[in-house]
Amino acid sequence: MKSNANWKDHFARLDGAFAPSTLRAYFADVQHFETWCSAIGVSAFPVSTDDLCDYLEADGLASSPATVRRRLYAIRKVHRLLRLPDPTLDEAVNITIRRIKRRTLCRPKQAKGLTSEFLTQFLAVQPDTPWGWRNRAMLSLGYDLLTRRSELIALQTSDLQPRGDGTLRVTIRRSKADPFGMGRISFTSRRTADEIARWLDWRGSDIGPLFCGIYQGKAIDRALEATFVKRLIKDAARDAGLDPDVVDAFSGHSMRVGAAQDLLVMGHDAIAIMRAGGWKSVNVLARYLEHSEHNVWEAAPRATQV
Repeated sequence: MKSNANWKDHFARLDGAFAPSTLRAYFADVQHFETWCSAIGVSAFPVSTDDLCDYLEADGLASSPATVRRRLYAIRKVHRLLRLPDPTLDEAVNITIRRIKRRTLCRPKQAKGLTSEFLTQFLAVQPDTPWGWRNRAMLSLGYDLLTRRSELIALQTSDLQPRGDGTLRVTIRRSKADPFGMGRISFTSRRTADEIARWLDWRGSDIGPLFCGIYQGKAIDRALEATFVKRLIKDAARDAGLDPDVVDAFSGHSMRVGAAQDLLVMGHDAIAIMRAGGWKSVNVLARYLEHSEHNVWEAAPRATQV
């Protein structure tokens, strides 16, 4: 039986229900699955339970368990969109997923934390130009708010409100853990407020996205891509003269990781850190904080003496 060629048309019904980045990943996942099915001559939609398990087993040899699970979810979505029997909930599929997870013994890779020490270095190497002013504001704000990269580039100028003490009140309206945009409120340092002010003084007030592109020396009314955040952090680490291995360890999540680690070292408990960063899972936060443990012990004697 051939695959249903109309799944792409039905897939468009998901627009607006998921983040664009999630939809792009799901679309690529379904294409990956359909290509595999076509190569061995089996139906993709609907797929039999046995064929689905064979696909997952094969994919598990080359992909991480998280990627396999995401692809399974994408396959489930398309079956439901096409109103086909859903094979993804079969117990054989659950057993296959468990088998893939158990044979993958490596721990999830954790991005290197962009702590306050690194932040100071990264800010120092930014040029005294509009590009540098924007980059300084992004790095400083991302650290203060413990943002995901998607949250940072989604901020609008109207999301920031000045406070009487020289800091800013920021509304983060949508995030991975808040798909319906209930939002959370966060606050900046005076340093960040000053960096934002310098950037906005040059950029002007008639642009929606807080951080926008610069073309031929002029700000353009278009938000940056989320990939820009990762590139900014790695470029800053490279410009700061860090070893290549250290540069490679940074990612777009590094500001979020580093700020959380700093909060732990300062003595804040897990609940306060979860509230600051919008975490819903203690387990996820624990992975972010585990590399700070030795810093906590180093800081403890000094804290006791204060």
